[in-house]
Amino acid sequence: MPSPKFLVLLAAAGMLAGCNMSNDSQRAVAGGLGGALIADVLDTNVAAGAAIGALGGAMCDDAGVCR
Repeated sequence: MPSPKFLVLLAAAGMLAGCNMSNDSQRAVAGGLGGALIADVLDTNVAAGAAIGALGGAMCDDAGVCR
């Protein structure tokens, strides 16, 4: 299981990656790709990284990060 620090980093990267997109699905794709890339570079679970990044990207405007 990834460390909590890694999960926070991944979620933050996913949120920031999706900020320039116009709808939730575009932000989710950008966050998922960013999360998968970070997970691959850090040699952790890529599927989990993509899932966390996609969630962060899709939720970034709801959280007030991408306005």
